[in-house]
Amino acid sequence: MLITDVIAVPVRSGFFADDQAAIRAGAVHDGFTYGGVPLTAGFRTIRQPGEAVSVLLILDDAQVAHGDCAAVQYSGVGGREPLFLANPAAEMIERRVVPLLRGRQVTNFRDLAGEIDTLVVDGHRLHTATRYGVTQALLDAVARARGVTMAEVVRDEYATGIAIAPVPLFVQSGDDRYTNVDKMVLKETDVLPHGLINQIDTKLGRDGELLLDYVAWVRDRIITLRARPEYSPRLHFDVYGTIGQAFDGDVDKVAGYLERLGATAQPFGVCVEHAIDAGSRDGQVRVFAALRTALRARGSDVRIAVDEWCNTLEDIEIFVAAKAADVIHVKTPDLGGINNTIEALLLVARHGLAAYCGGSCNETDRSAQVSAHVAMACGATQLLAKPGMGVDEGIMIVGNEMARVAALVAARGRTPV
Repeated sequence: MLITDVIAVPVRSGFFADDQAAIRAGAVHDGFTYGGVPLTAGFRTIRQPGEAVSVLLILDDAQVAHGDCAAVQYSGVGGREPLFLANPAAEMIERRVVPLLRGRQVTNFRDLAGEIDTLVVDGHRLHTATRYGVTQALLDAVARARGVTMAEVVRDEYATGIAIAPVPLFVQSGDDRYTNVDKMVLKETDVLPHGLINQIDTKLGRDGELLLDYVAWVRDRIITLRARPEYSPRLHFDVYGTIGQAFDGDVDKVAGYLERLGATAQPFGVCVEHAIDAGSRDGQVRVFAALRTALRARGSDVRIAVDEWCNTLEDIEIFVAAKAADVIHVKTPDLGGINNTIEALLLVARHGLAAYCGGSCNETDRSAQVSAHVAMACGATQLLAKPGMGVDEGIMIVGNEMARVAALVAARGRTPV
């Protein structure tokens, strides 16, 4: 099957791009937006609408394969690439990618994806968001050429040996962290609530007291609302380095606080993402390895997840080798080509760590669907419900895609009567 044409069209993402540096520096909410001046290069305002690009591959049998270029909510920080802008990205795809793909035979995903992911234009690789979307479309094209799901392409080309089945869903609350927990519990989501703890004075507390109160509330709310006593979700809080800020980067003090947090959450297990921001990849590896050791020495079962400064496949390899986290957030848009997400999830699992197939609220419905296929084929520990912060939409998009894929694969394995 041939690619006869490629179309790149600017579209909307599922949320907004936020200037994390300005928010951590104390920018305050003004309605849904933030007041103040942005601090990160590329931002016009602290919060601005997210942008994406749909990449459509027209195949010679008139089928259309589709992937979306999208970036994370907090671009330009933590070692990530600059803010992604749709119009210049679409123009770049038209000039540099379309000529490479038009007329190409669609047979093997890994080779095509590797070619796009390593493409150098004017001395630089394509923006991670661009690589992400183009390789999604290529995965879809190969699946269409073979008449199978994208999950089956991944399973077969990477010889994962994993049965394709739904994986646990992790749902994020956004700033509506109380009402949205109710939604999560009523829908019995597997991992919750994220919490968006990205500011000390309003969300964490100078001594961590606000987060402790919130954890206690989440614990009690689950117990109050759950329809079945056996429903026992894992708790996962993303704190964006604020705990480290509050405790002056002191690893022992942070470990002590996390131990208290874990005790407060009982009987539910807890994972805390990005407890400390060490300011560089190497620093993050050292600090997280020390924090993990300190928690185990205290007998705490609180798990720590790495996010910022662990952006590329190379970064993930370094964190895994150092065992510098219990959970590795494979943040799909940051890795560029979706082929890197596949390699990263399999690598993390081989080393006995939890492989979290994540991403961002600022992605699209399409990138979320493709992520579902990849997570299932790689046996991810959990998969982010995305895009957006509304809970219901992400659960529907990702959860329904997993259910459909699992049903299709199972049906292919049945012998017709």
